Amino acid sequence: MNAPVPPADTLRAALAGLLDGLPPKAAAQAVERLIANYRGATPTHAPILRDRSDVVAYAAYRMPATFEAVHAALEAFADAVPGWAPAGHVDVGGGTGAATWAVNATWEGARSVTVLDWAEPALALGREIAAANPELKAAQWQRSRIGAALTIESTDLVTVSYVLGELTDADRAFVVDAAASAAQAVVIIEPGTPDGYARVIEARDRLIRAGFHVAAPCPHSAACPIVPGEDWCHFSARVARSSLHRQVKGGSLPYEDEKFSYVAATRFAPTPAHSRVVRKPQIRKGQVLLDLCEPDEALRRETVSKRHGPLYRAARDTDWGDAWPPPAAPDAEG
Repeated sequence: MNAPVPPADTLRAALAGLLDGLPPKAAAQAVERLIANYRGATPTHAPILRDRSDVVAYAAYRMPATFEAVHAALEAFADAVPGWAPAGHVDVGGGTGAATWAVNATWEGARSVTVLDWAEPALALGREIAAANPELKAAQWQRSRIGAALTIESTDLVTVSYVLGELTDADRAFVVDAAASAAQAVVIIEPGTPDGYARVIEARDRLIRAGFHVAAPCPHSAACPIVPGEDWCHFSARVARSSLHRQVKGGSLPYEDEKFSYVAATRFAPTPAHSRVVRKPQIRKGQVLLDLCEPDEALRRETVSKRHGPLYRAARDTDWGDAWPPPAAPDAEG
C-alpha cells in the first residue's frame, strides 16, 4: 500500500496547478499590488481579494508561508495538549484555507470544518483546492463579515491567522471575544513584526481574562516579560520558494523564512513547555547559548556546554521556538 501524501505536499501540488494558464507577469503584478494593500496602515472595509486572478496569485504566493507558520504554531500547541485533538475547527478569516490545511497536517483524520471569510472568490478557490484532500472535502466555506457581526458556532478549535491586522481595534476585540466564547481552544497567528506581536499580546490578554490558559508559546499565563517597545516575541518557519516567489522577490535561494507571532490558549488546563527558546540558538565552540522564556515570567540566557553531555547534544539540535529542555532530556542544570 502506498503511504499517504503529506498535506503539505498535496497543497503545494494543488497550488502549482492553479498557475497553469495564468501569465507569470500578470501573477507577479497581482501579487505586488496585493502586498501593497496588505501592508497598508488603514484597516480595509472591503475585500482585498477581488476576483479569481487576485485569489490565485495570493494563494500561490502566500498560502505556503501561512501554512508553515500556522503549522509550526499548532505543532507547539499540540505538544502542550497531548492526547487532545479537535473534533471541530472554525477558521476565522480563513480565505483560501491555509490554516485548515495546517490543522489537518497536525491532527490526522476528518473533522467538522468551517471556513469563514468575506471574500467569495477566496472561499470558492479554497473549496476548489480542498478537493485535493479527502479529509477536507466536506469542509464548509461560508461568507461572513469578520468583525462586530461575526457569529461562530460552538466548536473545539478556532484559528485566526493573519487577520487581526486587517481589522479596526473594536473589531479585533470582538473577533477574539467571539472566538473565546465559541471554542475550547483558540490559536491566533500574526506576522512576526512588532505590530503583529502587539496584536497577539492584546489577544492573549483578552483570552486570559476570558478564563483561558496559555498553552504555547509561553510557559505561563502571566504577563509577558518582554518590555514593550524594546523587543518582540516571534518565531520563524522555513518555506520552500516557488518560481512565483523568486520572480516577485528576486534572488535564487530555494527557501525563505516566514516570521510569525502567535498564542495558543485553552479553556482546559494544558501542559505548556517548561521553557521556550525565543531566539535562534547561538552555536559556539564547545557551547550553545539559548535565550529562554521561563515559567517564572523571566527571560534568561542558558549556556549549555560539552560538560553537560547528552544535554549539549540536544542543545545543538534545538531550534528557535522549541521547548526546552526537550522531552526525556536530563536536567539543564545537571
